[in-house]
Amino acid sequence: MADHFVIQGDRPLRGVIEARGAKNAAFPILAASLLTKKECTIGNLPLIEDVFRIIELLKSMGAKVTWEGERRIKIKNSQIDPDQIRGDLIGLLRGSVLLFGPLLARFGNVKFPQPGGCIIGARPIDAHLDGFKQLGVKITKDGNKYLLSGRGSGGAVVLNEFSVTATENLMLFASLIPKKTIIKTADQDYQVQELAKFLKKMGVKIKGIGTHRLIIEGKRQLNGATHKIMNDPIEAGTFILTAAACKGDVLVKNVEVDFLELPLKKLKDFGVPCEISGKTVRVRPWKQLKIDKIQSLPYPGIPSDLQSAFGVLATQAKGSTLIHDPLYEGRLKYLEELNKMGAEIYFADPHRAIINGPTQLYGRELGSFDLRGGAALIIAGLIAKGESIINNIYQIDRGYEKIEERLQKIGAAIKRVKN
Repeated sequence: MADHFVIQGDRPLRGVIEARGAKNAAFPILAASLLTKKECTIGNLPLIEDVFRIIELLKSMGAKVTWEGERRIKIKNSQIDPDQIRGDLIGLLRGSVLLFGPLLARFGNVKFPQPGGCIIGARPIDAHLDGFKQLGVKITKDGNKYLLSGRGSGGAVVLNEFSVTATENLMLFASLIPKKTIIKTADQDYQVQELAKFLKKMGVKIKGIGTHRLIIEGKRQLNGATHKIMNDPIEAGTFILTAAACKGDVLVKNVEVDFLELPLKKLKDFGVPCEISGKTVRVRPWKQLKIDKIQSLPYPGIPSDLQSAFGVLATQAKGSTLIHDPLYEGRLKYLEELNKMGAEIYFADPHRAIINGPTQLYGRELGSFDLRGGAALIIAGLIAKGESIINNIYQIDRGYEKIEERLQKIGAAIKRVKN
């Protein structure tokens, strides 16, 4: 049996907890370091499994990585051999798809297996491949591997969907093209905006940051850059929703409020007192909770990565709540585990469910299917009566640094059991 969490639920949460570096912003910035032979310095890295994996992928190709402090690295990619990349890690990590763009831009060809990641439904890379094709890249498939060749010559791309990683991949690719590249239907979430800031420091000209139309003018040779990664809006949102579900009195620090405006507004509308001051959010106990609908949508909508935490909160709300995640058909798997705990949830289809509440949850042994669903089950365990055991916590460790230690500091009775 692998490591698992043991939670004694129904305990009051009080105190201060803070968000750390943004996981999903770290991936493209680490990938962007491949665009130059000069040294880059990246700070505020979250110490989580997925970041360690990306760094291992870079090192397997020849990157020189030096840790300057607990969360800060210097990285130099002057001698890189893409043929030496560890294929086993690519198969485990969805974020590895972001290496396509910079390696293709630098070497003119790449060969990669299908990236892996969370089991939250079909996550094809069609939007990436279609975007590359529109920029003149030739793509063939050899077994389970993709072969991409071509350096691109600028032009316009219309993405088939608001894909964060496809937008980032094309931004990375366009950064070494000394002509204008226009990306339409671009995603505009925090990861994309953070990558744009880093690329500008490297010498790339970018217009339209924060919009759905990006204009990028790259250079054949880019500079090194120093950058401190923003704090994680999703982690902050998870802690805010944890406090709300537990009717806690918790101050959450390092909150990137600009990227959580709608979730915070919704919480207030639902009846959760939230006091926002600068980059802190204080959650206070609510008296009555009523939720009508939670629908996850691309930014500035409610992030799909917070939908599951909202789903747990909905089990404590009066009446019926519709949960709708149109993005991933596997995102609602965690609701099956909540039903085991005593929730009253009915599935309309893989994307929609009705949660009737309020219901008392009871501790059970649960399985974590994916990163965000696993975090939601921790929240469920914290509000449940009795003991909960959460298995497959490696999925949670992929995105939350020592989450049990941080929750313990605000009163949670959660411990990691090693095997």
